[in-house]
Amino acid sequence: MTDSLPALGAAWLTGLLGSAHCLGMCAGMSGLFAVRAEVSSLRSRLALAAAYNAGRLVTYALLGLLVATLGSKLVAAIPAAASPVRVLAGAVIVLIGLQIAFDWRLLQPLERMGAALWKPLSPLARRLVPVTSTPAAFGLGLLWGCLPCGLIYSVLLVASASSQPMAGALVMLAFGLGTMPAMLATGLGAAQLSRAMQRRPTRLALGLLIAVLGLLTLAMPMLGLILPVTHQHQ
Repeated sequence: MTDSLPALGAAWLTGLLGSAHCLGMCAGMSGLFAVRAEVSSLRSRLALAAAYNAGRLVTYALLGLLVATLGSKLVAAIPAAASPVRVLAGAVIVLIGLQIAFDWRLLQPLERMGAALWKPLSPLARRLVPVTSTPAAFGLGLLWGCLPCGLIYSVLLVASASSQPMAGALVMLAFGLGTMPAMLATGLGAAQLSRAMQRRPTRLALGLLIAVLGLLTLAMPMLGLILPVTHQHQ
């Protein structure tokens, strides 16, 4: 599991810094929690926001479990594919970091691919808006986890390179937890946190940190080859 630590760190930072991008795509997430006056207390809005985000986390974890299962089966069937898959994961993490640091639109092709998955789900999501109950909020979160977002699908590619299915689920869960502060704050009408995470120095520094984690992900397989040789000579 230690070889997944760079991917877990990169996924969490991607969620934390990429949530501002996600909020923009969602065209005003706080509008999803517009409720009638009789249920508009802070306590009710908090319950709705928590249920919505729980739904998102469940979908992310299930998707991570699915792609990591498929990836591990591919590697089991074709062992030579292990290194290229890991290289792809590291390269994707580097691209995520560069997009966040410099606002380069490097992940748009993945968003276009994901639009095909989202198209049949979007009518179901619209039926749940405005959100007026916790089951509806949870259901909307389940659907919104499949939103055609380049960051989501990029982290899914990283999760697919996990050595174990549960590790893939944890990668996506880390991404989802990273998005939680901004998504909860926006759902409750607190936009200051989202604006703080869009500050240029913050995005530049942590975006470059994500890129470094991607390079570490690339380096892990090589370290695994070098260390056994070193131990044999001791």
